[in-house]
Amino acid sequence: MLLKKTNPYYDPAKPHHTPHGFCNPIPLIIKPRDVYRWNWERWSQRLPRPPKQGYTQFARTWYQQPDFNLPDNRLWWISHATVLLRLQECTIITDPVFSQRVSPVSFAGPKRRTQPAATIAELPHIDVIAVSHDHHDHLDRASIYQLAQRFPAITAVVPLGLKQKLLNMGIKNVIELDWWESVSIKDIHFHSIPAQHWSQRGLFDRNQSLWCGWILQADQSYTYFSGDTGFNEFMFQQIATHFPRIDMATIQIGAYAPRWFMQNQHIDPHQAVAIFKILHCRQAIGIHWGAFELADEPLDEPPQLLATACAQQQLAPGRFESIKMGASRLIPA
Repeated sequence: MLLKKTNPYYDPAKPHHTPHGFCNPIPLIIKPRDVYRWNWERWSQRLPRPPKQGYTQFARTWYQQPDFNLPDNRLWWISHATVLLRLQECTIITDPVFSQRVSPVSFAGPKRRTQPAATIAELPHIDVIAVSHDHHDHLDRASIYQLAQRFPAITAVVPLGLKQKLLNMGIKNVIELDWWESVSIKDIHFHSIPAQHWSQRGLFDRNQSLWCGWILQADQSYTYFSGDTGFNEFMFQQIATHFPRIDMATIQIGAYAPRWFMQNQHIDPHQAVAIFKILHCRQAIGIHWGAFELADEPLDEPPQLLATACAQQQLAPGRFESIKMGASRLIPA
C-alpha cells in the first residue's frame, strides 16, 4: 500500500482539510467501477454525438473576433473556462488553456473541437492569472509557461497546494489562498470561495491540492468565476451570505452528462440557473462548454438547456446567456 502524503496546510478546525489533503463539505466519492461503467457507456453508445450542424459549422456559429479595445470594466469569453476580465486597471485571465488537448501528454486525451477566440500572442497585457484547480482542462502547463514568458511580471492566485506547480511552470509571483481568504492586487480583491469538486493531476495526488471558485471585487462591483463545481445549496447560501450581490457571474454549464456520474462534481444548466438565483446575480454568462468533449452531452446542448432553464425561471432575456467565444459583456458597476 502506498503511504499517504501529509497535508502541510492541515488545520483541524477547517472541515474541508484532512491530514492527507482536502475534501468537500458533502463527500464526493468517485468509485473505479463507476469510471469503468461510464467509459463503457461512452464507447458502446458512441457518445458524445456531434453537434446537429457538425463540428465545423458549430465552431463558426459560436465564434467572433474579439475586440480588446472596448472600454470599461468588461469580460471576454475566450474558450472553455478561460475568461479575460478587465477590472479598473487590472487585467485577469481565468484558467488559461490554449492547447489542443487537455491531457498530461500532447498525443492523447480530449482534443479541442473549437479554437480559442485569441492566441496568447494576441492577448492584451495580463496582470493576474486566477486558477481554480489542477485538472488539465483548467491548469495547462504549456499555456502557463507561454504566459510567463510573455508577461514576466504576471502574478498567479491559486488554491492551496498549487504554488510550487505554478513556480515550476515559470510564474515568479504566486499567491496561495484557502477558502474564504483574499488578497489585493492592483486594487482588486481576489476572494477564494468554496466549490464542490476534487483535484488530481498525477496517479497518486488525489485531493492533495485544493479547488475553489473566485469572487473578484473592484470597489463595490463583484464578479463570480465558478471554476468547476457540483451543486451544494448550503455552500452557495454561505457564499451568498458573504457576498450578498453578484454583479457579473461566469458559471459552468457544460460537462454534466450522464447525471448519475457527473452530478456531484459538475452542475448542469438548470443547476447553473439555481446558483444564479441563490447568489442574486444581476447578469451571467455560461462557460465550460463548446471546446472539449469532456462528458456525454453534445457540444451544442448546453446553450439550449440554459435557454430552457432561464425561460422556466422567467429570467429576462440577456440576464443569463450563452455568448460566442470572443464576445464580451460589460460588468455592471
